[in-house]
Amino acid sequence: MRIETLIYLDTQYTIRNTSILKMLYLYAKAIHIIFMVCWMAGLFYMPRLFIYHTEARQKPLESYKVLHEQFKVMESRLWWVITTPAMVITILSASVMLYLSPSFLSQGWMHVKLLLVGCLIGYHFKCQQIMYKLRDEQSTWTSMHLRMWNEASTIILFAIVFIVIFRSAVDWIYCVLSLVGLAVVLMLLIKLYKKYRKSKGEKID
Repeated sequence: MRIETLIYLDTQYTIRNTSILKMLYLYAKAIHIIFMVCWMAGLFYMPRLFIYHTEARQKPLESYKVLHEQFKVMESRLWWVITTPAMVITILSASVMLYLSPSFLSQGWMHVKLLLVGCLIGYHFKCQQIMYKLRDEQSTWTSMHLRMWNEASTIILFAIVFIVIFRSAVDWIYCVLSLVGLAVVLMLLIKLYKKYRKSKGEKID
């Protein structure tokens, strides 16, 4: 076999192999985005259930018992059927992407993103702990504290998206300032909502 033929076959194999890897990367990216959305949806909605579950304690005992059982089922299903599996698949697909494109690990913005993802995972397991405390009727969180906790995942998500889109060090400054502004606005909205409910004569714990 001529040397030109061998070179041609080797080149074609390399191109084909590269195409397969690119296709695998795109599949992993698509799966990552889909299940990241599912994961965030679960993390956004779960604290809302915690708030309703906590406020149910203000109801008469018989009503509270019924609501307590209902919220236990809702929280458990949301957590174990959607949120936690979505987190696992999100992490696995991200690991595949980094394996196929290891050069990302040498970039500063990726280090910051991974740190924030670590914070999000910590948030996830803290929510799981709160769920267990509510299930066992041992939670000491107030509805106002849970409302503030509910916004933490929003701020982390904003930070991750901003860092992925704006990757330079200069843009990070604007990202941080934007997140500080967002946090201030969210806290003000929570306080205004608390005052609104108090003005209607509702009891806020």
